[in-house]
Amino acid sequence: MSRLPLRRLLKAVAVDFVRLSYLPVHQEGRQISSFPMKKYLLYIIPMALCSSSGLAAEQQAPDTEPTTARVIGDLQDGTPPDPEPPKPAFIVPPEDILETTVHEQDGRKIIVQEIQPIALPAATVEPPTVDQASPSFQDHIAQMGENSPRTELLRLGVTIYHAKDSPPCTLVSYAQGGDEPAVTFWSTANFSLLSGFTSFIGSDGKTRSLMMLWSAVDIDRTAALMARTGRPYQAPTIPELPEGNATFVITSENPSPQALASIQAIHDLYNNEHDRLQTAYQGRQQANLEREAELKAHPPKPRNIVINYWDIHGDNQAEGGSK
Repeated sequence: MSRLPLRRLLKAVAVDFVRLSYLPVHQEGRQISSFPMKKYLLYIIPMALCSSSGLAAEQQAPDTEPTTARVIGDLQDGTPPDPEPPKPAFIVPPEDILETTVHEQDGRKIIVQEIQPIALPAATVEPPTVDQASPSFQDHIAQMGENSPRTELLRLGVTIYHAKDSPPCTLVSYAQGGDEPAVTFWSTANFSLLSGFTSFIGSDGKTRSLMMLWSAVDIDRTAALMARTGRPYQAPTIPELPEGNATFVITSENPSPQALASIQAIHDLYNNEHDRLQTAYQGRQQANLEREAELKAHPPKPRNIVINYWDIHGDNQAEGGSK
């Protein structure tokens, strides 16, 4: 695969995930079920090949020692990030404005200005293409594999069922990758809490990244809504699950040992970090509610937009690059 198509692929995945990551936390899962899953899976499979260690991920993972399952890095809890430093203002002197056109749109002005050409630095030369078959490149990749432990990418499709007389119960589809069928299991963990982070260390010492699409179903409300339309609602058959720490029951056939280890790692993380995960989730919910209330009370006013351009073919073109 050439470098350019791979970059485009990663950009497409990033765009889709940005759309999902900015759903209000108290609405998480309400719109995710409409996400184009087939397209999404086509993105995920190639992306898994280049996650974390890049090509080094194909190297054999080093031995790991048992440890305490925990989140890696910060756990988002609704605390707003530090404000970005102000960007330098771009001011065009009035004498350099050759022509101005103003358009009105939705209570704001779009100002288009032709200006005197601005000298830009010369375009940089593209770096030479690396020969990936060369021994030096292969040695470099092998060294990366030794220094960078492999990160397993867990791809989960999740539906969380709520009922008024019982705690949440989660139906999970775990994509094993390749031609292996997905592993399906029921869990007593509330998977909506497994958010606000991207990577974690399992109790087996292995590093894993979590990629999850989830939705939530209120069984009682859904049954009532269906009854109003005269249609029966068949609630899912949830197996008997023990109380206490979160656990799971596999309902599909022949899960691989790696899949079982990863599913256990998720539950170890949930049990060990439950209080932190729940507090962070509640913090994100509260922050989003406050942000929505603020926007409702003080809706942002439309801001004017200024677009500056210059003619690269004109007689007054400055030396250097073009815009």
